[in-house]
Amino acid sequence: MAAGERVVVVGAGVAGLTTAVVLAEAGASVHVIAEQVPGVTSLAAGAMWGPYLVEPKDKVDRWGQRSLEIFRELAEDPATGVRLTSGIEASRTAEAPPDWATALPGFRPCGPAELPAGFSTGYRFTVPLIDMPTYLDYLLRRLDAAGGTVERRRLASLLEADPATVIVNCTGLGAKDLLPDPGLRPIRGQHVVVTNPGLTEFFSEDTGLSPDLLCFYPHGETVVLGGTAIDGEGGVASDDDAVAGILARCAEVEPRLAAARVLEHRIGARPTRATVRVEADRRENGAVVVHNYGHGGAGVTLSWGCADEVRRLVGLTLLGPTAEE
Repeated sequence: MAAGERVVVVGAGVAGLTTAVVLAEAGASVHVIAEQVPGVTSLAAGAMWGPYLVEPKDKVDRWGQRSLEIFRELAEDPATGVRLTSGIEASRTAEAPPDWATALPGFRPCGPAELPAGFSTGYRFTVPLIDMPTYLDYLLRRLDAAGGTVERRRLASLLEADPATVIVNCTGLGAKDLLPDPGLRPIRGQHVVVTNPGLTEFFSEDTGLSPDLLCFYPHGETVVLGGTAIDGEGGVASDDDAVAGILARCAEVEPRLAAARVLEHRIGARPTRATVRVEADRRENGAVVVHNYGHGGAGVTLSWGCADEVRRLVGLTLLGPTAEE
């Protein structure tokens, strides 16, 4: 990548900020444009690393592994909001473990005594947990240190991001109308943040395609409880019935949570499509756009791997198909 080339990244969720950091640290002059900084959907994430329910599998596996490597490094610095945490993923039916989990440190099947009532199988492993408000602030600081700039502005078209050598589209659900992309749809997610009654390990249920999720992720003095996955709904107003369901499901597994004080509701709309889109596109006016969106509920999990892919595509755009990084 030629040093100083102007790249505009549209979107300031975890995909946009991570991509901006990678490009700025590679030598590009990066300018981020976004209506919300940081993005609301990314702020609402739980967030635990795990490439779940997202395609295409071969690329997702590669992108997820790259992100896992970096999250492990970031976990060495408490200021990043990333911690390596042990816990259990369990199922109420006899299920094989997800293939991405079997290679994680400490992976082993749970004995019956380790599982809550009603669960038939479970697996213990250690995985990165990310406290999203802290982590997104860290990414903004890192971008600033690399010389990147941020502008809060709503775009009606990607062409409004000019002048730029390359525009990187990290608009998440906004791409549905901005491009447009009719294959993009929202999946509404809601989490509840409560005081931590002493939990140090995570718990997650493999609920498959159910809209009612069950997970809790401890982040120091707080715990993020989840959750919901309402396909086709993109509203971000709090749903009291959903909150009651989340609290009841989590307290049934971990009774100490029943007395925890609710601190905050976090709601976002996961940008979901049949496959994650990371590719370059030349517009009719000659502008080059590199897309990086459609990560569903795996935006954090894939963030660093997809950002590296964008860096490669931007390099090819600027230097040609024979360029070597």
